[in-house]
Amino acid sequence: MTLPSITRRTALAGILSLATAPLTVRAANPKVSVALDWTPNTNHVGLYVARDRNFYRDAGLDVEILPYTDASAATLVASRVADFGVLGSIGLMTQRAAGADLIGTFAIVQKETGRVVFKADRSDIQTPKDLDGKTYGGFGSAWENALLGSMIKNAGGKGEFETVTLGTSAYQALDNGAVDFTLEVYTWEGVQAELENKAQRAFVYADYGVPDEHTAILGSSNAYLAEKPELARAFMQATRRGYEFAADHPDEAADILIKGSDGALTNPELVRASLKTLAADDYLRTAPGQAGTIDPAKMTAIGDYLFDAGILKDADGKVLTARPDFAAAFTTTLLAAS
Repeated sequence: MTLPSITRRTALAGILSLATAPLTVRAANPKVSVALDWTPNTNHVGLYVARDRNFYRDAGLDVEILPYTDASAATLVASRVADFGVLGSIGLMTQRAAGADLIGTFAIVQKETGRVVFKADRSDIQTPKDLDGKTYGGFGSAWENALLGSMIKNAGGKGEFETVTLGTSAYQALDNGAVDFTLEVYTWEGVQAELENKAQRAFVYADYGVPDEHTAILGSSNAYLAEKPELARAFMQATRRGYEFAADHPDEAADILIKGSDGALTNPELVRASLKTLAADDYLRTAPGQAGTIDPAKMTAIGDYLFDAGILKDADGKVLTARPDFAAAFTTTLLAAS
């Protein structure tokens, strides 16, 4: 699992609880497709649970989880190859700015899963200010430089560091000392480091001025929602049942995910530990019955942060000069009672 385009709180009123009967559609098992943002991992667990425990079938749906490909989930959704896809809040905002027809519909995680990590024995690193002049093992996105630069500056530093783009090999480079720090998804790479007894320390983004965000969300296109609103609502509410089940039964959900991944997940211990962390630490929901809730304040805050950092660009690659309407980047209506 890699960082999802690099990837934050208040539940909305009127949301269905698990006790509410799932919404069904009238058509006989219409098909709905959903694209993954990476190979199967614990962020996707609710989709597999909803499929394999027949929550989708109960809602009258035939849901296909598309295999991960080199084409991003956002591209597949915007081009109508997939009906829904796993996105990140940042990817959603940046691609919408460039003209992609995308809209967030479901918050997979309720808070930021990423963090800045370094080896625990680095006594020379006490605050992000100490990252000035050091080497960062990166993943190649403009977001990373803005994120790290602002954290270092907010801690009193200059925001100047060397970047070596390594992708997932950044974690090996951190272990062997080739880089001084990197970014990781705590609920996956962080949990794996704990299982392997690798001592790390970390800086949380929100402690140094970076807005909390929903780092993984489900999204669709406005065109699809306008064309098939009843179908979209049924899919979202059945998907909520899947994530609620995973939050309540992480061990059983882990088994479902491992089996459903067709051999892609080869470390059952990591899957179970990751899912327990997601369930126990309020990543999957703010309260029982509230999986999937998108917090408008989070979406606006991360949008403002990206705009102010000059990361949002139009289709010609020019930095946006007018602040977008970030409220149009998501909808909360699909999870509302009808």
